[in-house]
Amino acid sequence: MKKKITVLAVATALSAAALGTVAGAEESKGLIGVAMPTQDLQRWNQDGENMKAELEAKGYEVDLQFAGNDSAQQASQIENMIANGDQLLVVASIDGDSLGTVLAQAKEAGIPVISYDRLIMNTDAISYYATFDNYLVGKTQGQFIVDALDLDNQDGPFNIEMVTGDPGDNNVNFFFGGAMDVLQPYIDAGKLVVPSGQMTKDEVATANWATDAAQARFENILSSNYADGTPLHAVLASNDSTALGVTNALAANYTNDVYPVITGQDCDIANVPNIVNGKQAMSVFKDTRTLATKVVEMVDAIMTGGEAPVNDTKTYDNGTGIIPSYLCEPVAVTADNYKEILIDSGYYTEDQIQ
Repeated sequence: MKKKITVLAVATALSAAALGTVAGAEESKGLIGVAMPTQDLQRWNQDGENMKAELEAKGYEVDLQFAGNDSAQQASQIENMIANGDQLLVVASIDGDSLGTVLAQAKEAGIPVISYDRLIMNTDAISYYATFDNYLVGKTQGQFIVDALDLDNQDGPFNIEMVTGDPGDNNVNFFFGGAMDVLQPYIDAGKLVVPSGQMTKDEVATANWATDAAQARFENILSSNYADGTPLHAVLASNDSTALGVTNALAANYTNDVYPVITGQDCDIANVPNIVNGKQAMSVFKDTRTLATKVVEMVDAIMTGGEAPVNDTKTYDNGTGIIPSYLCEPVAVTADNYKEILIDSGYYTEDQIQ
Protein backbone atom coordinates (compact mmCIF):
# COMPACT_ATOMS: atom_id res chain seq x y z
CA MET A 1 0.00 0.00 0.00
CA LYS A 2 2.83 2.38 0.88
CA LYS A 3 4.45 1.84 -2.53
CA LYS A 4 1.24 2.73 -4.35
CA ILE A 5 0.89 5.92 -2.33
CA THR A 6 4.47 6.92 -3.16
CA VAL A 7 4.02 6.29 -6.89
CA LEU A 8 0.78 8.30 -6.90
CA ALA A 9 2.52 11.10 -5.02
CA VAL A 10 5.37 11.16 -7.52
CA ALA A 11 3.01 11.21 -10.47
CA THR A 12 1.07 14.10 -8.96
CA ALA A 13 4.24 16.03 -8.14
CA LEU A 14 5.66 15.59 -11.63
CA SER A 15 2.34 16.56 -13.21
CA ALA A 16 2.37 19.77 -11.18
CA ALA A 17 5.87 20.55 -12.42
CA ALA A 18 4.83 19.84 -16.00
CA LEU A 19 1.95 22.28 -15.69
CA GLY A 20 4.30 24.96 -14.42
CA THR A 21 2.53 25.40 -11.07
CA VAL A 22 5.86 26.30 -9.50
CA ALA A 23 7.41 29.60 -10.47
CA GLY A 24 10.36 28.90 -12.69
CA ALA A 25 9.48 25.21 -13.01
CA GLU A 26 10.63 25.24 -16.63
CA GLU A 27 14.14 25.97 -15.34
CA SER A 28 14.17 23.69 -12.31
CA LYS A 29 13.50 20.07 -11.45
CA GLY A 30 10.89 21.05 -8.85
CA LEU A 31 10.30 22.84 -5.59
CA ILE A 32 11.28 21.00 -2.40
CA GLY A 33 10.09 22.09 1.04
CA VAL A 34 12.56 21.63 3.90
CA ALA A 35 11.11 22.20 7.38
CA MET A 36 13.65 22.39 10.23
CA PRO A 37 12.79 22.75 13.95
CA THR A 38 14.87 25.74 15.00
CA GLN A 39 17.93 27.86 14.38
CA ASP A 40 18.76 27.85 18.10
CA LEU A 41 20.82 24.65 17.82
CA GLN A 42 23.84 24.63 15.53
CA ARG A 43 23.11 21.25 14.01
CA TRP A 44 19.75 22.26 12.50
CA ASN A 45 21.31 25.24 10.77
CA GLN A 46 23.92 22.94 9.27
CA ASP A 47 21.37 20.30 8.30
CA GLY A 48 19.13 22.81 6.58
CA GLU A 49 21.85 24.73 4.77
CA ASN A 50 23.71 21.57 3.66
CA MET A 51 20.54 20.08 2.23
CA LYS A 52 19.55 23.32 0.52
CA ALA A 53 22.95 23.65 -1.14
CA GLU A 54 22.98 20.06 -2.38
CA LEU A 55 19.40 20.16 -3.66
CA GLU A 56 20.09 23.41 -5.51
CA ALA A 57 23.20 21.86 -7.03
CA LYS A 58 20.95 19.07 -8.35
CA GLY A 59 18.66 21.61 -10.01
CA TYR A 60 15.88 21.92 -7.45
CA GLU A 61 14.39 25.04 -5.90
CA VAL A 62 14.32 24.88 -2.10
CA ASP A 63 11.86 26.37 0.37
CA LEU A 64 13.82 26.17 3.65
CA GLN A 65 11.98 27.14 6.83
CA PHE A 66 12.94 27.15 10.53
CA ALA A 67 10.11 27.07 13.08
CA GLY A 68 11.70 28.46 16.26
CA ASN A 69 10.82 25.32 18.25
CA ASP A 70 7.14 26.23 17.88
CA SER A 71 5.02 23.26 16.76
CA ALA A 72 2.12 25.45 15.65
CA GLN A 73 4.48 27.59 13.58
CA GLN A 74 5.97 24.49 11.95
CA ALA A 75 2.51 23.21 11.04
CA SER A 76 1.68 26.59 9.53
CA GLN A 77 4.92 26.62 7.54
CA ILE A 78 4.20 23.15 6.14
CA GLU A 79 0.63 24.18 5.27
CA ASN A 80 2.07 27.13 3.33
CA MET A 81 4.52 24.83 1.55
CA ILE A 82 1.61 22.66 0.41
CA ALA A 83 -0.39 25.69 -0.72
CA ASN A 84 2.62 27.15 -2.54
CA GLY A 85 3.10 24.04 -4.67
CA ASP A 86 6.05 22.36 -2.98
CA GLN A 87 6.29 18.95 -4.62
CA LEU A 88 8.07 17.00 -1.87
CA LEU A 89 8.55 17.74 1.82
CA VAL A 90 11.52 16.97 4.06
CA VAL A 91 10.41 17.50 7.66
CA ALA A 92 12.43 17.44 10.88
CA SER A 93 9.60 17.69 13.40
CA ILE A 94 9.56 19.58 16.68
CA ASP A 95 6.93 17.31 18.16
CA GLY A 96 6.57 13.98 16.43
CA ASP A 97 2.86 13.75 17.26
CA SER A 98 1.79 17.25 16.25
CA LEU A 99 1.85 17.16 12.45
CA GLY A 100 -0.77 14.57 11.58
CA THR A 101 -3.43 17.05 10.47
CA VAL A 102 -1.26 19.13 8.19
CA LEU A 103 0.48 16.10 6.71
CA ALA A 104 -2.90 14.61 5.89
CA GLN A 105 -3.22 17.61 3.56
CA ALA A 106 0.11 16.68 1.98
CA LYS A 107 -1.06 13.14 1.41
CA GLU A 108 -4.33 14.34 -0.10
CA ALA A 109 -2.34 16.57 -2.46
CA GLY A 110 -0.12 13.65 -3.44
CA ILE A 111 3.02 15.14 -1.91
CA PRO A 112 5.63 12.64 -0.67
CA VAL A 113 7.06 13.29 2.80
CA ILE A 114 10.50 12.29 4.07
CA SER A 115 10.67 12.38 7.87
CA TYR A 116 14.11 13.75 8.69
CA ASP A 117 16.11 12.64 11.75
CA ARG A 118 13.09 12.73 14.09
CA LEU A 119 10.43 10.19 13.18
CA ILE A 120 6.98 11.76 12.71
CA MET A 121 4.47 9.63 14.55
CA ASN A 122 0.91 8.41 14.00
CA THR A 123 0.40 9.49 10.40
CA ASP A 124 0.35 7.41 7.22
CA ALA A 125 1.52 10.40 5.18
CA ILE A 126 5.19 9.50 5.71
CA SER A 127 6.85 7.89 2.69
CA TYR A 128 10.39 7.48 4.07
CA TYR A 129 12.55 8.19 7.10
CA ALA A 130 16.19 9.34 7.01
CA THR A 131 18.31 9.50 10.14
CA PHE A 132 21.37 8.19 11.89
CA ASP A 133 21.26 4.90 13.74
CA ASN A 134 19.96 6.49 16.90
CA TYR A 135 19.88 3.31 18.95
CA LEU A 136 23.57 2.90 18.11
CA VAL A 137 24.16 6.50 19.28
CA GLY A 138 22.85 5.55 22.73
CA LYS A 139 24.75 2.26 22.81
CA THR A 140 27.95 4.10 21.86
CA GLN A 141 27.48 6.55 24.73
CA GLY A 142 26.70 3.78 27.21
CA GLN A 143 29.64 1.65 26.13
CA PHE A 144 31.97 4.62 26.36
CA ILE A 145 31.05 5.01 30.04
CA VAL A 146 31.50 1.27 30.63
CA ASP A 147 34.97 1.36 29.08
CA ALA A 148 36.04 4.64 30.70
CA LEU A 149 35.16 3.37 34.17
CA ASP A 150 36.45 -0.15 33.37
CA LEU A 151 33.21 -1.54 34.76
CA ASP A 152 33.92 -5.08 33.64
CA ASN A 153 36.98 -5.18 35.91
CA GLN A 154 36.08 -2.77 38.73
CA ASP A 155 33.62 -3.36 41.56
CA GLY A 156 32.66 0.26 42.07
CA PRO A 157 30.30 1.57 43.08
CA PHE A 158 30.52 4.54 40.70
CA ASN A 159 28.03 7.40 40.80
CA ILE A 160 26.23 8.32 37.59
CA GLU A 161 23.53 10.82 36.60
CA MET A 162 21.52 11.09 33.38
CA VAL A 163 20.29 13.90 31.16
CA THR A 164 18.35 13.29 27.97
CA GLY A 165 16.30 15.42 25.59
CA ASP A 166 12.86 16.67 24.76
CA PRO A 167 10.08 14.18 25.61
CA GLY A 168 8.32 15.02 22.33
CA ASP A 169 11.32 13.88 20.28
CA ASN A 170 10.93 10.21 19.35
CA ASN A 171 14.71 9.90 19.02
CA VAL A 172 14.99 10.15 22.81
CA ASN A 173 13.51 6.66 23.01
CA PHE A 174 16.41 5.35 20.94
CA PHE A 175 19.19 7.46 22.47
CA PHE A 176 18.18 6.74 26.05
CA GLY A 177 17.03 3.20 25.34
CA GLY A 178 20.30 2.25 23.64
CA ALA A 179 22.39 3.69 26.44
CA MET A 180 20.33 2.09 29.20
CA ASP A 181 20.44 -1.30 27.49
CA VAL A 182 24.21 -1.08 28.00
CA LEU A 183 24.22 0.50 31.47
CA GLN A 184 21.30 -1.21 33.21
CA PRO A 185 23.13 -4.49 33.92
CA TYR A 186 25.83 -2.54 35.78
CA ILE A 187 23.16 -0.64 37.73
CA ASP A 188 21.48 -3.94 38.60
CA ALA A 189 24.84 -5.33 39.74
CA GLY A 190 25.46 -2.31 41.99
CA LYS A 191 28.52 -1.17 40.07
CA LEU A 192 26.68 1.98 38.98
CA VAL A 193 24.58 3.99 41.44
CA VAL A 194 22.30 6.96 40.71
CA PRO A 195 22.34 9.11 43.88
CA SER A 196 19.53 11.39 42.67
CA GLY A 197 17.31 8.39 42.01
CA GLN A 198 16.30 9.97 38.68
CA MET A 199 16.49 7.19 36.12
CA THR A 200 13.35 7.12 33.97
CA LYS A 201 13.16 8.85 30.62
CA ASP A 202 10.60 11.34 31.90
CA GLU A 203 12.62 12.16 35.01
CA VAL A 204 15.78 12.93 33.05
CA ALA A 205 14.12 14.75 30.10
CA THR A 206 15.10 18.26 29.00
CA ALA A 207 12.46 20.41 27.27
CA ASN A 208 13.61 21.51 23.81
CA TRP A 209 17.06 20.05 24.56
CA ALA A 210 17.77 23.47 26.11
CA THR A 211 21.15 24.08 27.73
CA ASP A 212 19.73 26.36 30.42
CA ALA A 213 17.09 23.79 31.38
CA ALA A 214 19.71 21.04 31.63
CA GLN A 215 21.94 23.31 33.69
CA ALA A 216 19.15 24.27 36.11
CA ARG A 217 18.18 20.64 36.70
CA PHE A 218 21.78 19.57 37.15
CA GLU A 219 22.49 22.36 39.62
CA ASN A 220 19.64 20.97 41.71
CA ILE A 221 21.08 17.47 41.45
CA LEU A 222 24.50 18.69 42.59
CA SER A 223 23.17 20.72 45.51
CA SER A 224 20.96 17.85 46.69
CA ASN A 225 23.35 14.93 46.26
CA TYR A 226 26.95 16.11 45.89
CA ALA A 227 27.33 19.20 48.09
CA ASP A 228 29.00 17.08 50.79
CA GLY A 229 31.87 16.17 48.48
CA THR A 230 30.38 12.96 47.10
CA PRO A 231 32.19 12.18 43.83
CA LEU A 232 30.35 12.09 40.53
CA HIS A 233 31.97 9.61 38.16
CA ALA A 234 29.85 9.79 35.01
CA VAL A 235 27.03 11.69 33.32
CA LEU A 236 25.06 10.19 30.48
CA ALA A 237 24.13 13.29 28.47
CA SER A 238 22.26 12.48 25.28
CA ASN A 239 23.52 15.44 23.26
CA ASP A 240 25.89 18.39 23.37
CA SER A 241 23.42 21.11 24.33
CA THR A 242 22.50 19.14 27.46
CA ALA A 243 26.14 18.22 28.08
CA LEU A 244 26.99 21.93 27.97
CA GLY A 245 24.39 22.55 30.67
CA VAL A 246 26.02 19.83 32.77
CA THR A 247 29.53 21.25 32.40
CA ASN A 248 28.27 24.74 33.22
CA ALA A 249 26.63 23.42 36.39
CA LEU A 250 29.76 21.52 37.38
CA ALA A 251 31.94 24.60 36.91
CA ALA A 252 29.81 26.55 39.38
CA ASN A 253 28.71 23.92 41.88
CA TYR A 254 31.08 20.93 42.03
CA THR A 255 34.26 20.75 44.07
CA ASN A 256 35.30 17.08 44.20
CA ASP A 257 38.65 16.23 42.62
CA VAL A 258 37.01 13.38 40.68
CA TYR A 259 35.72 14.82 37.41
CA PRO A 260 32.98 12.85 35.68
CA VAL A 261 33.03 11.16 32.30
CA ILE A 262 30.47 13.15 30.28
CA THR A 263 29.00 11.97 27.00
CA GLY A 264 27.39 14.03 24.25
CA GLN A 265 26.23 14.06 20.67
CA ASP A 266 26.54 16.28 17.56
CA CYS A 267 30.04 17.72 18.11
CA ASP A 268 28.62 21.21 18.48
CA ILE A 269 31.21 23.92 18.07
CA ALA A 270 30.67 25.09 21.67
CA ASN A 271 31.48 21.60 22.96
CA VAL A 272 34.52 20.61 20.94
CA PRO A 273 36.87 22.82 23.03
CA ASN A 274 35.47 21.09 26.13
CA ILE A 275 36.36 17.74 24.58
CA VAL A 276 39.86 18.92 23.76
CA ASN A 277 40.30 20.35 27.29
CA GLY A 278 38.90 17.33 29.12
CA LYS A 279 35.64 18.88 30.34
CA GLN A 280 33.60 16.52 28.15
CA ALA A 281 34.86 13.03 27.43
CA MET A 282 33.24 12.40 24.06
CA SER A 283 30.55 13.34 21.59
CA VAL A 284 28.86 11.09 19.06
CA PHE A 285 29.45 12.68 15.67
CA LYS A 286 26.67 12.57 13.12
CA ASP A 287 28.07 14.17 9.98
CA THR A 288 25.11 16.17 8.73
CA ARG A 289 26.78 16.39 5.33
CA THR A 290 26.43 12.61 5.00
CA LEU A 291 22.77 12.69 5.96
CA ALA A 292 22.03 15.66 3.70
CA THR A 293 23.67 13.87 0.77
CA LYS A 294 21.62 10.74 1.39
CA VAL A 295 18.38 12.73 1.64
CA VAL A 296 19.18 14.48 -1.64
CA GLU A 297 19.62 11.03 -3.24
CA MET A 298 16.25 10.01 -1.81
CA VAL A 299 14.55 13.17 -3.08
CA ASP A 300 16.05 12.77 -6.54
CA ALA A 301 14.98 9.13 -6.75
CA ILE A 302 11.39 9.96 -5.78
CA MET A 303 11.13 13.01 -8.03
CA THR A 304 12.34 11.03 -11.04
CA GLY A 305 9.78 8.30 -10.52
CA GLY A 306 11.79 5.74 -8.57
CA GLU A 307 12.00 4.48 -5.01
CA ALA A 308 14.29 6.05 -2.45
CA PRO A 309 17.31 4.00 -1.29
CA VAL A 310 16.78 2.47 2.17
CA ASN A 311 18.76 0.10 4.40
CA ASP A 312 16.22 -0.60 7.18
CA THR A 313 12.68 -1.90 6.79
CA LYS A 314 12.19 -3.36 10.29
CA THR A 315 13.02 -0.85 13.02
CA TYR A 316 10.98 2.34 12.79
CA ASP A 317 7.24 1.96 13.35
CA ASN A 318 5.50 5.34 13.60
CA GLY A 319 2.23 3.91 14.86
CA THR A 320 0.79 3.30 11.40
CA GLY A 321 3.38 0.76 10.29
CA ILE A 322 7.08 0.40 9.54
CA ILE A 323 8.53 3.37 7.68
CA PRO A 324 11.24 2.44 5.13
CA SER A 325 14.40 4.12 6.44
CA TYR A 326 17.96 4.99 5.62
CA LEU A 327 20.27 4.95 8.66
CA CYS A 328 23.69 6.63 8.59
CA GLU A 329 26.30 5.40 11.05
CA PRO A 330 27.60 7.70 13.83
CA VAL A 331 31.13 7.72 15.26
CA ALA A 332 32.56 8.62 18.68
CA VAL A 333 34.79 11.70 18.83
CA THR A 334 37.29 12.20 21.66
CA ALA A 335 40.35 14.35 22.34
CA ASP A 336 42.39 11.63 20.63
CA ASN A 337 40.64 11.63 17.25
CA TYR A 338 38.86 14.98 16.89
CA LYS A 339 41.46 16.37 14.48
CA GLU A 340 41.10 13.45 12.09
CA ILE A 341 37.29 13.37 12.15
CA LEU A 342 36.39 17.05 12.50
CA ILE A 343 39.34 19.07 11.19
CA ASP A 344 40.90 16.91 8.48
CA SER A 345 37.45 16.20 7.03
CA GLY A 346 36.79 19.93 6.66
CA TYR A 347 33.81 19.93 9.01
CA TYR A 348 35.52 22.59 11.16
CA THR A 349 38.71 24.60 10.90
CA GLU A 350 41.23 24.61 13.72
CA ASP A 351 40.49 28.29 14.36
CA GLN A 352 36.80 27.58 14.96
CA ILE A 353 37.42 25.40 17.97
CA GLN A 354 40.05 27.43 19.80
